Amino acid sequence: MQRMPNAIQLTDLTHDDLVRLYAYPVGPQAPYVRVNFVTSIDGAVSLEGRSGGLGTPADRQVFRVLRDLADVVVVGAGTARAENYGAAHTDSHLRTRLYHHGMGGDADGAAPRIAVVTARAALDPHSRLFTDTGARPLIITTAAAPADRTRELAEAGGEIVVAGESAVSAAGLLAALETLGLRRILCEGGPALFGDLITARAVDELCLTVSPLLVAGNERRIAVSPNAMPTPMTCRQLIFAEDGTILTQWTRAHTL
Repeated sequence: MQRMPNAIQLTDLTHDDLVRLYAYPVGPQAPYVRVNFVTSIDGAVSLEGRSGGLGTPADRQVFRVLRDLADVVVVGAGTARAENYGAAHTDSHLRTRLYHHGMGGDADGAAPRIAVVTARAALDPHSRLFTDTGARPLIITTAAAPADRTRELAEAGGEIVVAGESAVSAAGLLAALETLGLRRILCEGGPALFGDLITARAVDELCLTVSPLLVAGNERRIAVSPNAMPTPMTCRQLIFAEDGTILTQWTRAHTL
């Protein structure tokens, strides 16, 4: 029988408390995959086509902390397009401090890289992903991606990483990030990418925010895959915000 975690009030936590609660394992020897999602009470993954519509101040506060802690932010191309992704902007002083404590970050305080998974290199080279000032985005694609597209994205500033012949598997994605020394992985969706990671049994942790809204409609689940097997998870913590937002953290049972 699982022990229920302590309920914590967000107002009782400082920023440093949140950093400590969400810290990755120190010095991971293999990629550690954390997934972050927000849903409505009734399970909708977005509102009017965007997950940002479900966001609350508490969710945005933890969202920023999770990015501060990561080496790389991974996202599927559909989500990158729908959410108009740009470069990650994080707390440079915290990133430097984390580095000197062996907890990730960067010696110069540089933000984590954004890595977009797209088998066909289907991205707009004029989008914010390429025009924002920040770390050079990683384009995780395949050998079958049209050469003219990959060339355009490279010319726009993207670093092209081939991680498969015609599809980017979860194993190929993680191997590519491991080669680049990016082990503290934060996946921000979308549902298909999350489903692929579950199918590959690669998800170490899920940070799930429950927004105090009922949405109904025809919205999708946070993870979609016809092949995934159930993955036992353990609830590590529950944080409650004054507006009704619930911030949960789940870890794969054997990673505790």
